[in-house]
Amino acid sequence: MRIPAKPLNQYPWYLRPLFRAQERKYKQVLKSGLLWARIPRLFIGVALLYGALDRKKSPLDPVLRSLVIVRVSQINWCHFCVDLNSSVLLEREGSMDKAIELENWQQSSLYNDKEKIALEYAEAVTYSDRQVTDELMTRLREFFNDDAIIELTGLIAFQNLSSKFNAALDVPPQGFCQIPSNNTQ
Repeated sequence: MRIPAKPLNQYPWYLRPLFRAQERKYKQVLKSGLLWARIPRLFIGVALLYGALDRKKSPLDPVLRSLVIVRVSQINWCHFCVDLNSSVLLEREGSMDKAIELENWQQSSLYNDKEKIALEYAEAVTYSDRQVTDELMTRLREFFNDDAIIELTGLIAFQNLSSKFNAALDVPPQGFCQIPSNNTQ
C-alpha cells in the first residue's frame, strides 16, 4: 500500500465496531477500510453509502449488483476489489463461471440479456472514452424502471469511487477469492 494503515488502537473508538463487523463478515479487517478510516468522516460516509446500495430491498438483483461491481473493478485495475467482490459474487451465484468470463461477457452465453445491458451500461459509465447514449438508455429501460436505473447508476459511480481509491493507493488483494485479474482494458 502506498499509504500505511494505522494500528487498530489508533483509530477513534466509534469506528471499532465497524472493524469488528468486517472481522465477523470477512474474517479480517479490510485494508481499504483502514485507509478510509484515517479520515473518519469519509469512512462513515462511504460505509453508509455502500450500505444503502447493497441492501436486501434493492431493486437490483444481488447477483447483478455483484457482476457490475466486479466488472467496474476490473476496468479500474483494482485487484483488492476484484478479490473481495468476486468472493461475494461466488457467495451469491454459487459458481465462479460468470466471474471467470466477466471480461468477455459480450461473447459469453452465461449472461442473460438483463445482465448484458447492465454490464454494457457499467462500461459506458466507467470508461472515460465512452458515453451513455439515448439508444443505450432506451435498451436499459427494457429491463429497468427509472428508480432501478438511478440505483444502478449510483452503484456504478460508487464502485468507480471505491476501485479508483483502492487502485491509486495500491491496496492489495486479501485472498478472498482466486480469480484471474484483468490484463486488458
